[in-house]
Amino acid sequence: MESGRQHARFLRVDEGHALGSERVVSDSTNAILDSIPEEQDTSPLGKAISATTDFLLSRQHSEGYWVAELEGDTILESEYILLMTYLGEQDSEDVQAAARYILEKQEDHGGWSLYPGGPTEISASVKSYWALKILGHDPSAEYMQRAKAAILEAGGAEKVNSFTRYYMALLGLISYRQCPAVPPELILLPSWTGVTIYEMSSWSRTILIPLSILWAFKPSRKLPVEQQIDELFIKSPRQLPVVNDVSDKIDDLSYKTWVPWTWLFRQLDRGYKLIESIGEPPYRKMGIRLASTWMLDRFEQSDGLGAIFPPIVWSLVALRCLGFEEDSSQIKETRRHLEELILRGTNAAGEPTVRLQPCKSPVWDTAISTIALSETGQSNCEAAIQRSAAWMRSKEVRRKGDWSRSHPDVEPGGWYFEFNNEFYPDIDDTTMVLMALARSLPTDMHADWTAEFVPQGDGEAEGRLETIISGKSPQWKGAIADVSRLQNVLDSMRRGVQWLLAMQSKNGGWGAFDADNDNELLTRVPFADHNAMIDPPTADITARVMESLAMLGIDRDHPAMQEALAFVWKTQEADGSWVGRWGVNYLYGTWQVLVGLNAIGIDKTDPRIRQAVRWLKDTQLDIGGWGESPATYEDPSLKGKGPATASQTAWALLGLMAAGEAGSQAVQRGISYLLATQQEDGIWREEEFTGTGFPRVFYLKYHYYPVYFPLMALARYRQLQRNG
Repeated sequence: MESGRQHARFLRVDEGHALGSERVVSDSTNAILDSIPEEQDTSPLGKAISATTDFLLSRQHSEGYWVAELEGDTILESEYILLMTYLGEQDSEDVQAAARYILEKQEDHGGWSLYPGGPTEISASVKSYWALKILGHDPSAEYMQRAKAAILEAGGAEKVNSFTRYYMALLGLISYRQCPAVPPELILLPSWTGVTIYEMSSWSRTILIPLSILWAFKPSRKLPVEQQIDELFIKSPRQLPVVNDVSDKIDDLSYKTWVPWTWLFRQLDRGYKLIESIGEPPYRKMGIRLASTWMLDRFEQSDGLGAIFPPIVWSLVALRCLGFEEDSSQIKETRRHLEELILRGTNAAGEPTVRLQPCKSPVWDTAISTIALSETGQSNCEAAIQRSAAWMRSKEVRRKGDWSRSHPDVEPGGWYFEFNNEFYPDIDDTTMVLMALARSLPTDMHADWTAEFVPQGDGEAEGRLETIISGKSPQWKGAIADVSRLQNVLDSMRRGVQWLLAMQSKNGGWGAFDADNDNELLTRVPFADHNAMIDPPTADITARVMESLAMLGIDRDHPAMQEALAFVWKTQEADGSWVGRWGVNYLYGTWQVLVGLNAIGIDKTDPRIRQAVRWLKDTQLDIGGWGESPATYEDPSLKGKGPATASQTAWALLGLMAAGEAGSQAVQRGISYLLATQQEDGIWREEEFTGTGFPRVFYLKYHYYPVYFPLMALARYRQLQRNG
């Protein structure tokens, strides 16, 4: 249906069939198979789908959401121990239990890594060793000696990152002067400088502000000699340079420049510290006041500052610097949010262990679970899908956050990742929720309805949409009831679509949280060694936005789609693959782009798509699955190589099927691999980390990835087989 409006958005709500289920009438050769209800499919494929479906349905919380463990490396437990040591609570049982978990994760090479089987990561290893030593582990013990040797072989504690230096200063091992300067006056920088806190990524912003308060107050608790780690330094902590070396974790600039920005920023760092040594800098009190207000404001409607572990930790220390008492609501709430990240278990000896999550992922897990269940077409999923849809709508952002500084006239909308993080909706979650909501629209309508998202006009209303619902029904009461039922969810979707469109960057792509957050000069400042100082557009998120907008009726002739498509083509690798910024790695990126291209109707015979298909087929393992290691971020020559995993196999299959390869031998072998490796409980075992936080710095294991992604792949394969 066409309205003649260039920018109209169309959304089909058909009687007896929810948008996005992608079902078509089967031809006669599939009539018998298609007549069998999905839940009665007793083929090996049908049984596998039903088993995973039953697992997911049994794990849905009564409120309607799903959430599984989000696992990171041991920096979480070691930093927790260092924080509690600063607070004087290192003797607590939880701290001791966290140390047991750290010890359990030591690699055979003696150090600690960013992902299972990875090489020694110097900052993670230094903090793990230090945490164990603080808690009384004997430095002469065999495992401590192995750790020490691995750390020294990797360059010694001199090589640790900025965050680790701040922990060293907090516990009196070094001076704050030996940390990158993060003065609170940064919050005063005017926008014309191009280096304000809002030019930084949202996660860097929420870490930097509380750290700036630490820099101003310089809190420190001096540890006794037996808890210090001089033995891990090639020289000594006191000889650590005032300005940290350039990290090998930082990506190269995307352009050539003759200006030595790295050197210049380090001279500024050195000069600022010299000025500060003479006396309190101008505007220090104003900077502290504004930074404090900024931080406290963002506690509201959030599971802690930024709802992630690092800023929660640093904000707790910052609150103490500002004089908040232990029984204040701010400190009590911050500690509660930290404690909510704790998970408890036992080690091989049956002793209690504690591990921490970097954050929680309920919106993400719920949206993808909903999509996967809708793919099955099974009627026993309908109630669960409706409950999840209601829960997701309750998590819609309805207040302006940091993103609104550059888009003040855009109506709040979108979704975040965690249970509560109102200031920071993100593009990826918003796209997933929009697709999940589109698949969960009521099917028991009294008519076939069409919803159009239509621009209001120019001026202040630019970018704002109105929802127009049209249809015919002989039952006027039923029609009114239908419209009433649809109105709230369509309003949420309308706001989500207009927010997504507003967040498109000038180069046509989308980043994770902000538009045009791509000032690469910020990656050269001394503090930027976490390799995520900015949030530039990426192919994987851009393609997912394309997929979601296409599902809601925006075709590829829309200007936003044209710009996005140009961005995606521009970022394709020479071998046909795409980098995955938020999942490991080229398998993730290539899957998502192929799905996005298919969604907007790009011809499957396009040479660039065929090249991507060849790359996926070439990287398939002999056992039929696919796998890829986070090591590919360090060494791209390893792309597409690694132990087979269920989640990455599912991504490759979804990508190939989107490219028209459902009947290919590669897809058949991939499906066979998933069927052969499924466990009795309906899920797949996966030890590997296939999620990406910060490339080369922090990786993630989503414990539901080997559940809903294989289910999605198997269910989509069945749909395509039924549809011929």
